[in-house]
Amino acid sequence: MSLHAKKFSQRTALDDELAAERAHLTRSRAALHRMRERAEALFATGDKVAGDAYTAEQLGRHLARRVAELADDPRTPLFFGRLDFGNTDAEHAGHRYHVGRRHVTDEQGEPLVLDWRAPISRTFYRASARDPQGLSVRRRFGFGDGKLTSFEDEHLDRGEELGTASRILTAEIERPRVGPMRDIVATIQPEQDELVRADLADSICVQGAPGTGKTAVGLHRAAYLLYLHRERLRRSKVLVVGPNRAFLGYIAAVLPALGEVEVEQATVEDLLDQVPVRAADPPAVATLKHDARMAEVLRRAVDGYVGEPAEPVLVSDGSFRWRIGLEPLHQLVQDTRAERLPYAVGRDRVRARAVGLLQRQAEARRAESPGDAWLRRMSRSKPVAGFLDTVWPALTPDGVLHALYTEPDRLALAADGLLSAGEQRLLTSAGSSRPTTGTGLGRTAKATRWTAADAVLIDEAAGLLQRPAGYGHVVVDEAQDLSPMQCRVIARRSEHGSLTLLGDLAQATAPWAASDWRDSLRHLGKPDATVVPLTIGFRVPAAVLAFANRLLPALAVDVPPAESLRSDGVLVVRTVSDLTAATVAEVRTALTHEGSTAVIAADDAVDGLRAALAEAGVGIATADGPAAGARVTVIPATLVKGLEYDHVIAVEPAAIATAEPRGLNRLYVVLTRAVSRLSVLHVAPLPAPLG
Repeated sequence: MSLHAKKFSQRTALDDELAAERAHLTRSRAALHRMRERAEALFATGDKVAGDAYTAEQLGRHLARRVAELADDPRTPLFFGRLDFGNTDAEHAGHRYHVGRRHVTDEQGEPLVLDWRAPISRTFYRASARDPQGLSVRRRFGFGDGKLTSFEDEHLDRGEELGTASRILTAEIERPRVGPMRDIVATIQPEQDELVRADLADSICVQGAPGTGKTAVGLHRAAYLLYLHRERLRRSKVLVVGPNRAFLGYIAAVLPALGEVEVEQATVEDLLDQVPVRAADPPAVATLKHDARMAEVLRRAVDGYVGEPAEPVLVSDGSFRWRIGLEPLHQLVQDTRAERLPYAVGRDRVRARAVGLLQRQAEARRAESPGDAWLRRMSRSKPVAGFLDTVWPALTPDGVLHALYTEPDRLALAADGLLSAGEQRLLTSAGSSRPTTGTGLGRTAKATRWTAADAVLIDEAAGLLQRPAGYGHVVVDEAQDLSPMQCRVIARRSEHGSLTLLGDLAQATAPWAASDWRDSLRHLGKPDATVVPLTIGFRVPAAVLAFANRLLPALAVDVPPAESLRSDGVLVVRTVSDLTAATVAEVRTALTHEGSTAVIAADDAVDGLRAALAEAGVGIATADGPAAGARVTVIPATLVKGLEYDHVIAVEPAAIATAEPRGLNRLYVVLTRAVSRLSVLHVAPLPAPLG
């Protein structure tokens, strides 16, 4: 056979193979459509087969969830890989499996697509030429707008392994980002897969440099745990905590794309629902309120309300009068205090035990146990209520904090040895604590204009009074900026569950940010969690990362510098005379490329840049409200954490660096948002570390 004929034959074989894979995709989509239709039919008739209203409601929720899980986005490939097992694997010898985002079966129940979380799918991510794990061939598929366009084989049994040199893998990693974050199931690397598949009982902390996929790891771990422990986690729930609403909007589509539609997403502020925030603290006051010492101050304050009985309890009951002496009352309070219960539970326990003492007297006199009506009457009697209010008065979370702010003696007692006299004055000075919103502390807790830091303290007080409901697993992203008191907010909601903590200490910008993950993990109640560094970047080009890494020595954190596997990308650093005109021109240049563009500047410069771009006829969007078809976002530096864009235009780095105490950290965040091109425009000299 001639060389030409041989090449033609090979090309024909490849075309036939591609056609077969496309046919399998068509068949799989049709099967998924049938599965959804079946779920919709069951949902429509579910109320007719349920035996009662409660069962009907539960069945309806289950079926509605099932319908949502089976949604198919035609723009997203249904499968991205194939596993061909050789004869060395005893269980799967000779079998072939397509791996995708969810499990799809034909009408006989045979799998057409395996869920990426299934145990056998682990081989797709972990197999290598050195350890084929029974595989003969690993196939990756290339897609465009949901259509299968190509495939690429690695013959692992022959020692062929492309790794990150895979053309399809590289194209998927470097694909332009327009719109919200996508899943990474097709590109998960072995070190990421190990974290994704960590046991539910394990709490882990990922110190992830920019572009290493830490956010994706956390979200995919949540999806994996829901797959493996579905019923358990549906009862106890999974929570994802992000730094702001823009970030949550950016990641919102990832879990639904993987078929997980019931994961709750919130900011820390969303979890604080005790009081509305209507005021602001000066930085020094806010920093003090976020200090871990405030937890002990509040604990002492709550404990300080527990008193001692002053007189016996005498309760009239018809012709009888029951009496509880001081000694049993003292013992009752002492026993309850020793149990270290939440305060409100302790109050109920004291009431119940007092009534129990009365009940025993009644049983001894009447030779029978009094009924429930009698017990309720004794519980509500004035002597019992008076005793209870003396030794264990009713408290509210905001009332506890208001009393500390308005009663210096009470604060001094609770803060003794913890806060200096000057720090106590900061807390009790109503005028200095709320300079931007009016009168500050009101006469009552309800009349007080609370700040965001107050809301954190009130949640702490609420946790001392009554334990909140917890979650089975909590994912916390961009966690480097959590204060000790914010960590405790999350700790109360994950006390009996596990945690995935994600962040980068180099990107910490809050004044109370930790410099060591062990400190944060201690406040989160998970001191023994494993800390795992991710340093290999897949998204940020090497040139961009090298430029941003110049800032690391000035950030005073001990983190390994990120390394990028990408040699592409463009870095432009330009001194200009007119920032606004240069920005408009740079945006026009960016729009000649595919993908998203972000103009990032100091907060006070954003409105002017947005107006200039609008006047120039450029369609723009805000981070949390994109306009239809707009590819350009103008966003303040303080809101860009966790987001990424194909082309970033960083405007006047010096202004970003000097806008806040941790301005260089903020600048590091800004510079590492670019996944293809970074343009740095400046009039003022660059900050010294970048020179």
